[in-house]
Amino acid sequence: MNNNVADILIEALPYIKNFSGKTVVIKYGGHAMVDEGLKTDFANDITLLKYIGVNPVVVHGGGPQINKVLDSMGITSTFIRGMRYTDDATMDVVEMVLGGKVNKSIVAGINRQGGKAVGLTGKDGMLITAEKMTIYHQEDDSKPPEIIDPGMVGEVSSINPDIIHTLTEKGFIPIIAPVGVGKNGETYNINADLVASKVAAAIHAERLILLTDVDGLLDADKKLVSSVNSSTINDMIAAKQIVGGMIPKMECAVDALKAGVKKAHIINGRLPHAVLLELFTDSGIGTQVFVD
Repeated sequence: MNNNVADILIEALPYIKNFSGKTVVIKYGGHAMVDEGLKTDFANDITLLKYIGVNPVVVHGGGPQINKVLDSMGITSTFIRGMRYTDDATMDVVEMVLGGKVNKSIVAGINRQGGKAVGLTGKDGMLITAEKMTIYHQEDDSKPPEIIDPGMVGEVSSINPDIIHTLTEKGFIPIIAPVGVGKNGETYNINADLVASKVAAAIHAERLILLTDVDGLLDADKKLVSSVNSSTINDMIAAKQIVGGMIPKMECAVDALKAGVKKAHIINGRLPHAVLLELFTDSGIGTQVFVD
């Protein structure tokens, strides 16, 4: 048993050397945010990364937690092409849950493991400026595109990296809720994958990791695709080799790579210590997206 442990540590050593001093942006979401054991594993992973010289930056979601509060208030959620329609009442709940309960729970979990986490929303230091998202949907070429209003759903206009750099340089771990602020002070609900991609690009992160509830990109036989070139993503989408919720995740990964992030990873957050296994083992556990 001791030899097995030693082998694991030796396998991890070159990766630890490579990532020391580098920044890794991790989108935290899905089942990993609900299961108590996985929440503890994640907090330990993030704390360990910081202790060995990696700078983790966490962007989190919180859909199930938002649903629970909305249900308790009698507010029905409506989804438009996978995005929550966000009216004023819903936006109040989203901001309260993401920027309050969920964010502070993650912060507290990491701090209990010996880390120094600090919670942020896009409003802090004008971290995330946003503008209203408009959705264009076209059934087929014979019909004009339909313009859909998703309410206070936003897309990222810009990221101010100064507060992130300041915190990481001082030994803190930024935990970011995906809530942005508009030019007139209005609040926007933004997809966490999108925010993570934009943050990774803005701070010149070494890696972007997206935690989800599936193993990664699967082929036609439902087998894991361990590695894929970003240049093939559009063709794979057109050929329906990438479908459903994996499409926006892949698009976020490609956008980050175009902006200079070295690699992006889509991994199953339901696996214990998923982040460490992906970064510090030869085989990894998910799909890595790379540029030639």
